[in-house]
Amino acid sequence: MMPFVPGFPSLKISEREPPSPPSRNGEKLHPIERPDKGGVLAIRTVRLRVNHFPVKFNPDSIIRHYDIDVKPMVASKHGRPLKIPKSHLAMIRNKLFQDDPAQFPLSMTAYDGEKNIFSAVELPIGNFNVKLEEEDLKVQSYIFSIKLVNELKLGKLKDYLTGNLLTIPRDILQGMDVVMKENPTRCMISVGRSFHPVEPYQEDDLGFGLTASRGFQPGLKATSQGLALCLDYSVLAFRKRMSVIDFLHEHIRYFGQPNFREWGKVDWALRGIKVNVTHRKTKQKYTIGGLTRQNTLQLSFLVEDPEKKVPPRKIRLVDYFREKYNMDIKFKDYPCLDLGRNGRKNYVPMEFCLLVEGQIYPKDKLLKPAGLFLKDISLAPPQDRQTMISQMVQSEDGPCGGGIVQNFGMEVKTSMTPLVSRILGPPELKLAGPGGKVIKITVDPDKCQWNLLGRAFVEGKRIERWAVLDFSYYSDQRDQLNPDHFIPKLIARCKNLGMQMGNPVLYEPASMEQLENLGGLYQLLERVTTKASQIGRGQLQILVCVMDKRHSGYKYLKWISETRIGVVTQCCLSSHANSAKDQYLANLALKINAKLGGSNVELIDRLPYFEDEGGHVMFVGADVNHPGSRDTTSPSMAAVVATVNWPAANRYVARVRPQNHRTEKILNFDDMCLELVDSYAALNKVKPDKIVIFRDGVSEGQFDMALNEELISLKRAFQRRNYFPTITLIVAQKRHQTRLFPESRRDGGSTGNVPPGTVVDTTIVHPFEFDFYLCSHYGSLGTSKPTHYHVLWDDHKFTSDQLQKLIYNMCFTFARCTKPVSLVPPVYYADLVAYRGRLYHEAVMEGQSPPSVSSASSSLTSSSLSSVASFDERSYRLHTDLENFMFFV
Repeated sequence: MMPFVPGFPSLKISEREPPSPPSRNGEKLHPIERPDKGGVLAIRTVRLRVNHFPVKFNPDSIIRHYDIDVKPMVASKHGRPLKIPKSHLAMIRNKLFQDDPAQFPLSMTAYDGEKNIFSAVELPIGNFNVKLEEEDLKVQSYIFSIKLVNELKLGKLKDYLTGNLLTIPRDILQGMDVVMKENPTRCMISVGRSFHPVEPYQEDDLGFGLTASRGFQPGLKATSQGLALCLDYSVLAFRKRMSVIDFLHEHIRYFGQPNFREWGKVDWALRGIKVNVTHRKTKQKYTIGGLTRQNTLQLSFLVEDPEKKVPPRKIRLVDYFREKYNMDIKFKDYPCLDLGRNGRKNYVPMEFCLLVEGQIYPKDKLLKPAGLFLKDISLAPPQDRQTMISQMVQSEDGPCGGGIVQNFGMEVKTSMTPLVSRILGPPELKLAGPGGKVIKITVDPDKCQWNLLGRAFVEGKRIERWAVLDFSYYSDQRDQLNPDHFIPKLIARCKNLGMQMGNPVLYEPASMEQLENLGGLYQLLERVTTKASQIGRGQLQILVCVMDKRHSGYKYLKWISETRIGVVTQCCLSSHANSAKDQYLANLALKINAKLGGSNVELIDRLPYFEDEGGHVMFVGADVNHPGSRDTTSPSMAAVVATVNWPAANRYVARVRPQNHRTEKILNFDDMCLELVDSYAALNKVKPDKIVIFRDGVSEGQFDMALNEELISLKRAFQRRNYFPTITLIVAQKRHQTRLFPESRRDGGSTGNVPPGTVVDTTIVHPFEFDFYLCSHYGSLGTSKPTHYHVLWDDHKFTSDQLQKLIYNMCFTFARCTKPVSLVPPVYYADLVAYRGRLYHEAVMEGQSPPSVSSASSSLTSSSLSSVASFDERSYRLHTDLENFMFFV
């Protein structure tokens, strides 16, 4: 590990009191410094290889950063600026550089595809005319403007890596990152942050016009060993580069056969796909808007004389293609594709359209065999993944090929980084034995798992009032629940696990169709819960809902029960319920007991660091769930969870709120945390003295936001209440590319993955900030991904050993399983709650359509389902009866 540089300004919390909020003295908070030289705690050490490839660079070098602007020479007719697609911008850049290679040496530059060019040599600045041959051999002229923005001195990056500079020089790293990606950008298909080969492997064909594509994701990282290229293997499903006709023959059954009429399936399969056309010379990409209602032979349109000397004439599409392009249309009985934009029609026969390469096909739409194959090659075993990563780094198409990196004075070592890691020992656990006596459990040393055979939960909840709502009752006989088999089996399994469970007070038959109507489902749930409560003479504790298959109405069920009615639900599939396997019933019992406030498993000892200290400790998890990339309006969903029992620290309460679209900052983080502190105080009659916050979903570029906005707003909110707990803020990252590979068989587990408890806090970690990688779970499939923990703020003066052991032990307290999980539970639960908020939003928005809303329900008024409901907190606020329960597990 790189030593601390003498004279570097110390930020260690251990050496000073927390500073006042910046509003008082103008200080800006920075991530804290590592408190020591790394941990030493270990039951053994193992040798690893890591997919970090050291990058050497000349600190005296300068990368010149230029801003470019490209505009057509002739302005558009409507006067609005014309947006030039990225593929076109690259062609214009290439043409300029090819026309004048002396002034614009292509091999000495890197382009980000939009506004920025980075160059190893000085480029001329000013405006340049570029002529590009485009559609139908026409020449289009562009003005290519280039100006110098900055000179990036790599010596500044060296200063940061050696600890002489506090703030990371992101502009330099971003420039070097573009340089590193320039060669694959030119040679491969770029999709998001990953690169894929132009020609996929033949053995990766998925059928139906689809293929799996094995690519890679590269990125530069500042580490203790210096700058490193981190590169990981990535697999996506693509539509193949082929004609639309051939794609449909492969993708849709019976397409092309006489009397084929399923054009709705064709429209669904093609809508939104990008194509090139072959009947004229152009590289333009068009998006399919749909199919024409008439077939090609019936289509006609008006053609205007450009000089308007003769009136417009009507012409058939088949005649137009014959006259204009000397082409006969073969498939005249097929509809055409509508490739028009902005309301303008552009009908093109299918046979003249080719699918553009690199178009992702959604994984969830793959048929089962193709989906399993894609999953199989995505979850490559460690040895296979390591081999593929090494091949990709050394490839001529990869980031190190083409000589571009070398032209910028950079050199990449193409062998993985070796290091020695430590294995933390698992904690001892407690369960209940026969008669409810607490017994000590030692976990399996290899997988760190434990079983419930002959054992019971630490605290099993008594269940006296529960009901079954059977949505499978009217399904086909093979899909129906057998209640006489399932219910006694569930009761018996729960009793074995220490949950005293009586017979259900109500069994209510229902149909799957009732899940489709929001208003009707509300009435059903209200009626069932009211009836069950009357029969049971008390509030219903839990409603078990049985379905014959996964159903989109699940979101309606959860939203109604958790925000409107206030009843805990447990859903299960009839096929699994009928099998009534012991392990499945145990999994149901784990969830039910946790949802009702029971305790499944606990640590024998208190959590590390806090074992000898007085006062209460609360652990907080926070996450934000963002809408899909194509959704441009839906709110992001923020979730915050917190423990409410100390010292067990395994019961959580949650809050979820909508916020601005794709906003990572939790806008009301302080209010949500205050609510959770109030819940803690109500349950324990005391507020927590110490708070440890785990924040998920925050990239390194957003650390400043988490520190100087979220944390500061929380501290101020606490101060306004005259409440001053000590706080630690830790970011937990799963979206990174770092992978750990055992160097030999004896260094790994039975699947070839690193063992549970593997911790790395040297060599590949930050040069001086407090971070580490922890693989807390047993990797049974694919290659284990460690979680990267980065400490931003620490009032508790944790050492590396204390914090690593604390987090690892917490991973054994997750309520839903009998093994340690890959992510510290507060973050895991926050992720579940944020996703639940996404389901709430979908239920709210889909429920606005008139047929779904029952006017008979006073609770589902039009105001609660109005167009503003998507951002209305009241639509997502939990029912008061559930605010202190783990409804989300």
